[in-house]
Formats: sequence, structure tokens, C-alpha cells
Amino acid sequence: MIIKTGIIPEVAFEIFGNSIYWYGILIVGSMILGLIWCKLHDGRFGVKFEDLLDLAIIMLPTAIIFARLYYVVFSLDYYMNNPSEIFSIKNGGLAIYGGIIGGVIVISIFSKMKKIRLLDITDYIVPIVALCQSIGRWGNYINIEAYGYETNLPLKMEIIENGVVKYVHPTFLYESICTLGIFVLLSILSKKRKFSGEITYLYIICYSFIRFIIEGLRTDSLMLFNFRISQILSLALFIVFSIILINKKSKQKQKSKNVEKDR
Repeated sequence: MIIKTGIIPEVAFEIFGNSIYWYGILIVGSMILGLIWCKLHDGRFGVKFEDLLDLAIIMLPTAIIFARLYYVVFSLDYYMNNPSEIFSIKNGGLAIYGGIIGGVIVISIFSKMKKIRLLDITDYIVPIVALCQSIGRWGNYINIEAYGYETNLPLKMEIIENGVVKYVHPTFLYESICTLGIFVLLSILSKKRKFSGEITYLYIICYSFIRFIIEGLRTDSLMLFNFRISQILSLALFIVFSIILINKKSKQKQKSKNVEKDR
């Protein structure tokens, strides 16, 4: 199967001379869908939808700013020579890890102000974060970015690079499918959460695992010397949170055994 590019134009339509890009529509659309999903699960883990709305007003723009800042910092040579493009995200240039960092900072402050457990909030929202990622990756397809090396596999994406037709790994599609799977998995597991933080840890473990693999196929990775930044971060997160989750589950089992003994 060959995935054709350039079928959908980057600009969806214009309003009063201002171009509205599909990339932005997908981001906003996924956020709206996320809020609807959260409304349907109002009160889960003791988190009220009204509180989430207050959080979203601050967190969503902050996450976008941090996602852009992360991308710019690790592409500094380019943006030092093209400073006018620093604030332009119409053609992409948002790093999910930067957005997650910004979101965690805001949630940490918000949870203390509202006296809600940080991990209860993150357990509540990480399933929809995965779904938003799945939807957002299609913006990469429209912009013809975030693709991989050339491949001869049956599933491939056709691009034209310097006038030459090439067939590459559709890494946007790999991640879109994987994050959709994470959303489904976490949605199911959320119904029977055993302890605060379980869903958050699972999200980090699953996403960092698939990102580590997919990042190795991409041609546009942000680099730190000769290392792919997202792979380094993904590996570190996978190891750390796997240890945390195993330790938590071990303690949970021990508690269950102690309860049974007391009976």
C-alpha cells in the first residue's frame, strides 16, 4: 500500500485574508474532542470536569508554547538565522515532549492550588492525551513531515524530494496507530485502576517505548551531538517509570496478601 502525499492542501480555507491551516484545525479539534471525552467521564478519580476546564484554559496554551520552545531550542542554529520563524507553527514544529513538560508544570501548580492529587489528574487525562496525539499526527501527513527513511516495505509513503520520487516509512502513521492503541488500552484499564498513578505510569511506559522505536526511523529528529534527543528521553522515561510501576504493583500485591492474612 502506497500512501500518497499532497492530496490535502496545507491551507483548509481563508477568513478575511487569513489562512486557516489543517494543522491548527486538527490540534484544536483534538482538544475539543478531549474536553468532550472528559465531560463524559466527569468525576473519575475524584476530578471534577469544572476543575478540568479551569486547568485546560491555562494548560493548553502553555503546552503549545513549551512544545514550540522545546523544538526551537534543539533547532537553535536554524532559528538563530531565521528568527522571524520562531513563532510560526503553521507548518509544524511542535515537540510532544515539550508539550508534556509544560503540561506537567501547570498541572503540578494547579493540583496544589485545588488540593487535588497530581496523579489523579494525570490518570484522568492521559488517555485523551494519547488520542489527541493520534489525531495530531495527521497534521504531519498533510504538511509532509515527520516521515522516515526510504523503505521497500509494502506499506510506504510517497514523497517528492528535490524533484525525485521517494518511498519512505510513514512514521506519522505508525505513531498515530500506536497512540490510538494506547488510548484504547488506557480507557479500558482506567475502569479498574488499582492505585493512583497507575494509568499515568502506563502511558509514559507505552508511549516512550513506541517513540524510542519510531524515532529511530525518522529523518528529522532533533539531535544533541550525535544522539537523537527523543530517543534518549524515551529510554530514560521507559526505564525509570517501568521500575516505579513494578515497585508499586509489588507493594500492592503485598498489601493484598497482608489483608488476606488478617482475615
